[in-house]
Amino acid sequence: MSDARPSGLAIDLAGRTAVVTGSTQGIGRAIARRLVEAGAAVVVNGRDAAKTDAAARALSEETGRPVRAVAADIGTAEGAEALVAGAGEIDVLVNNAAIFDARPALEIDDDEWRRFFELNVLAATRLTRLVLPGMAARGWGRVLNIASDSAVVIPAEMIHYGMSKTALLAVSRGFAKTAAGTGVTVNAVIAGPTHTEGAERFVYQMVDESLPWDEAQREFMRTARPQSLLGRLIQPEEIANMVAYLASPLASATTGGAVRVDGGYVDAILP
Repeated sequence: MSDARPSGLAIDLAGRTAVVTGSTQGIGRAIARRLVEAGAAVVVNGRDAAKTDAAARALSEETGRPVRAVAADIGTAEGAEALVAGAGEIDVLVNNAAIFDARPALEIDDDEWRRFFELNVLAATRLTRLVLPGMAARGWGRVLNIASDSAVVIPAEMIHYGMSKTALLAVSRGFAKTAAGTGVTVNAVIAGPTHTEGAERFVYQMVDESLPWDEAQREFMRTARPQSLLGRLIQPEEIANMVAYLASPLASATTGGAVRVDGGYVDAILP
């Protein structure tokens, strides 16, 4: 009798609609592309209509598959509702949109604390609340919240960002309990220091601005993130690969988790 084992594991999201917030650049764009490549009908999102449309066109040209754009400010209730209405029936929601900035703790005022909480936590919470009932009714769905190593190792230079990502871990776990037994999974992805346009700006906030990028990156990892086992910035595509897996039927038994793609940055066995 032959051993009829599959030769490989395929991530197949054909027939599923995926929404990725903050997907005009960086990690969000890489996630959107990877989900398109896995067969999903992807909706990219950003606040600027021209930039969002351009991102959708570029992804469509790169992958040879149609990609839709829905521009909406998800930091507001109206914007979140517009995104959900424009996307239609959502099977995979990736809450990626976020802001970050380096600032001394004693200089962060009340308005800044609120701004970070509202976009980095409340927007994801609101969108999850809007889409989870439909997913549960259909018996399948994926909600993925892009968190950060800063949720576990709070950086002294941006504790407001760390706070928001810690809260996002709690939100993920709580909604996973709400979705228990429905066929819907909810997980957080703990992304480590990643090479994006925003990260380049942040790196130069932390090291000498006159350094060439390669030297600046090495100096940043050596002085600001020395506990990284990878010793380099993570590429957005490496985050996207984990998101695509968690979004797929292959990850049906993974829910309520905080899955790390951090290059070994968090010095713990568990988050």
